[in-house]
Amino acid sequence: MDLHVKILNERVVARAKARGLDVLVYAPHFTRLPEIRERAERFSDEDLLVVPGREVFTGSWRNRRHVLAVGLSEPVPDFITLDGALSAFEEQGAAALVPHPEFLTVSLDADAAAEHRDRLHAVETHNFKAWPRQNRRARAVATDVDLPGFGSSYAHLLGSVGEVWTVFERRIESEADLVSALREGAPRRVLRRDGLRHRARAAVEFAHLGYENTWKKIERIFLSGTEPTHPDHIAYDGRFDAVSVY
Repeated sequence: MDLHVKILNERVVARAKARGLDVLVYAPHFTRLPEIRERAERFSDEDLLVVPGREVFTGSWRNRRHVLAVGLSEPVPDFITLDGALSAFEEQGAAALVPHPEFLTVSLDADAAAEHRDRLHAVETHNFKAWPRQNRRARAVATDVDLPGFGSSYAHLLGSVGEVWTVFERRIESEADLVSALREGAPRRVLRRDGLRHRARAAVEFAHLGYENTWKKIERIFLSGTEPTHPDHIAYDGRFDAVSVY
């Protein structure tokens, strides 16, 4: 399974199947859980299970820490405290994963992972967008905090889907199966493709990072307060006011 992709359409599904994947976790940025869940259900079929996920941006934009939740039943906004996000995940029985640890300024570092170790269920040990030294550091973080690893393409682009994947030693036929496997630390292996084409696709995926972090995007996200995953959005009915950072 590819445990973290940002895009989902007919071409993504076709590519996932061609790559032999059984499961995708679909977790687009700044999209509320009901929309993610509806789209995941629409593209799931007998050959491919698409599981909804939420990569929550905790903290402020300049000091944000991403945490990936799988198994949420209720929406959780971005730009709340890390403790507030992890508490919401716990209340809902979701699996809390650490994507791209220590990658730039957008994830948990080793100290944060150690501090919250008992509330986390896995650390990403291979992210397709990251450089080799960053993935080596990620594996060291997972070892240091004694948490299982996982791998993903983190695909923002079609060509990245299925370049990295995770194989569990048990059958995963539903969202609940995946959440249980993650929360229980079920045995798994992290695998990836190799070769010049793989490395070229990784470079293109990394280059896409510049587009993701433009000022226009920052301005759109948190200055208006009306974005779907902003904690002030009417959909959250003030439930996260106490842990909002904006």
